[in-house]
Amino acid sequence: MTRKGSLLREIPIIIGSALIVSIIVKTFFLHFFFIPTGSMENTLQVGDRIAVNKFGALFSEIKRGEIVVFADPDNWLGQAPDDQSTGLLGQGKNLLITIGVVPDPAKQYLIKRVIGVGGDTVICCDDQDRLTVNGKSITEPYVYENDKASESNFNVTVPEGFIWVMGDHRGASSDSRFHTNDVNAGMVPLSKVVGRATFIVWPISNLDFLEKGSDLGKLPVKTAP
Repeated sequence: MTRKGSLLREIPIIIGSALIVSIIVKTFFLHFFFIPTGSMENTLQVGDRIAVNKFGALFSEIKRGEIVVFADPDNWLGQAPDDQSTGLLGQGKNLLITIGVVPDPAKQYLIKRVIGVGGDTVICCDDQDRLTVNGKSITEPYVYENDKASESNFNVTVPEGFIWVMGDHRGASSDSRFHTNDVNAGMVPLSKVVGRATFIVWPISNLDFLEKGSDLGKLPVKTAP
């Protein structure tokens, strides 16, 4: 009886400790999301589950070519959908999302690739229909097959503390290009960035680390003052 009673007393402690660890991991280290749209195809597929590194984003600069998750910066997604979770099942699902066991459906989050960081000038397009960053044309092997770098022309300079982002499926991504009339002129404040998408965790067939863009990391860090 003593051993059984001791075990019964320890179970709540074990469960409570596991919940606390899960919340700490989600808050400071890793956050899991699933991909609801095709704006990042073919890098990310609809339904992919990804792990986002929050810890690294706290202590190092966001770089060009990285894929980041960020909170809606200026009503890009419109009004938040009503929470359809009801009853004990819905409450249980929300609890599992909160502690990080179940991937967040990312209802008010977006995922895009960083094309420009603070100080960069990003232009579409050169005479070969490529983007230029700080005057250098870039190749983008991750862009969706047969998509142009952009169907619309633009010439933007990214302020300090912001990033310019675009989806890899350029023909199906409502990204910085479509919000130049917003308060932030299509830029995403770094304060809205949740973290870097680092790897695909599900489905197993898509399991992979997410690489950076090949040319973006080789460009000058910023334009001359």
